[in-house]
Amino acid sequence: MYSIVKNIIEEKLILVSSERKEVLQPLIEFVQSKVDNKQAVNLNFICTHNSRRSHLSQIWAQTMASHYSVNNVNCYSGGTEATALFSKVAVTLQNQGFQIQKLSDDSNPVYAIKYSENEPPIICFSKTFDDEFNPRLNFAAIMTCSSADEGCPFIAGAEKRLPIRYEDPKIFDGTDLMDVKYLERSIEIASEMNYVFSQIKNNN
Repeated sequence: MYSIVKNIIEEKLILVSSERKEVLQPLIEFVQSKVDNKQAVNLNFICTHNSRRSHLSQIWAQTMASHYSVNNVNCYSGGTEATALFSKVAVTLQNQGFQIQKLSDDSNPVYAIKYSENEPPIICFSKTFDDEFNPRLNFAAIMTCSSADEGCPFIAGAEKRLPIRYEDPKIFDGTDLMDVKYLERSIEIASEMNYVFSQIKNNN
């Protein structure tokens, strides 16, 4: 794992409150059940525009699964509509030590995001949650914003639907607090995904 990313995991994360631990417990149980049964752990993080919170969740969950050697974890993201991965998300992650390569330069760019020299990149672009790129069966749908949760009463193929909501950093776009708030949200999500995967018991 890249040293800056590893340093964030080891030194920069925040404590997860008891209330949030309760929110995260169903996700821990889902991942643990898959690990116990030696099945793939497929997680699809969903938010309305698939531009900010869902991507941060996807990337940090995949990173933490690797950090804790929880194997066969595949993290995805999607929205109720496709827009684009917001550029400040990519900049924030780059500042946190991720290596980011922009693979296309259209209105909805495709990014390859790496947390380690020897692990495959996470492919990120904005898409609907049911896009062909995402899993069709045997996955947990993790709703990272309330509007997507309310707007998607049914997600085909999902084994579990888990609300794990985060405040949208978009409300700070164009303000003096923008950089700080995007970093805060990234650290919050990293801290919670760290907690989730730290609780998983490998039965290798």
